This record gives sequence, C-alpha cells and structure tokens, in this order.
Amino acid sequence: MRVLGVDPGLTRCGLGVVDGRPGRAVMVAVGVVRTPGVAEPGERLVFLERELEAWLDRFAPDVVAVERVFADVNVATVMTTAHATAVALLTATKRGIPVVFHTPTEVKAAVTGSGRADKAQVTAMVTRILGLEVAPRPADAADALALAICHVWRGAQVARRDALAADANANANANAEQARR
Repeated sequence: MRVLGVDPGLTRCGLGVVDGRPGRAVMVAVGVVRTPGVAEPGERLVFLERELEAWLDRFAPDVVAVERVFADVNVATVMTTAHATAVALLTATKRGIPVVFHTPTEVKAAVTGSGRADKAQVTAMVTRILGLEVAPRPADAADALALAICHVWRGAQVARRDALAADANANANANAEQARR
C-alpha cells in the first residue's frame, strides 16, 4: 500500500509518501510545501492545491492520510489548518483517492507506542522505523511520514474491522428479514 501522509498547514504543509504493510514501511518521498506568506489566503490555497496535485501525479498513492484538525484556543490557526485540510481532501477526492483522518494521539501511539509522545519522540521513531540516516526536518515532514506509517500499519486493521462489521450488519439484517417472514 502506498500512502501520502499530509500534515496540513497553510504556512507549512508536510507531505510524506510511504510504501508498506503492517510492520514494514519504506519512505518514498518527504517534503514540505511552504506557501508565500505575502500572498492572499486564496492564492496560498491555490498554491497548496497545485503542489498537492503534483505529489498525487508523481507518487500515485492508494490512499491519503490527513491529520484530523483539533480545537485549539487559537481560532485563526485552526481555521487555516482546516482550509489546508480541505484542499488535501478535495484534491484527492477529485481523483477518486480515498482520504482517511487520524488524530494526533492515534498517530503518536502508532509510531511510538504512546499517544502522549512529544515531537522529538515521534521524529526519532519515524527515523528508526524508516531506517533513515538523518531525521526528517522540519517537524511537519516527520509528522507527515508518521501519518503515512500510522495508516500503513493501522489502515489494514481498520479496513478488516469495518468489513467484519459490515458483514455482521448484513447478516443481522438478513436474519431479521427471515424472522419477519
């Protein structure tokens, strides 16, 4: 499975592509999109959209994993992060690429074993898991790779769980239908 991890942000948007399966991950690419700070917000979003489209063209991910936006006291930061999230969601969905969301706690737990890990711990584990000689910098890049690793490792489990739940639901509906007859 190839996953494009997106750590959304309007100033800096981390992108990381990982190939793998549960227990195994290999980095394909990592980078950070920096939008022009002097540009209007709409122009910055268009710039981000173009960069994301280029990554989707170049790396053809099977899925895009995006960090779920969480509430913060700084509403302006939350709003710009939500705008960047929407661009990632839109560009992938227009291409028919599934988009999944993972919380920061879920990502930290997947790569470090603790949902309370700090950025340095996440970066250290991403470096180790991927067998990198140098830690990805800045933190946005490491976070994007952590998102991709999280989905590679946990996505298959979630898909299996959802499929089992759908089967159980279908069986329950069939049994209820038979009972009504």
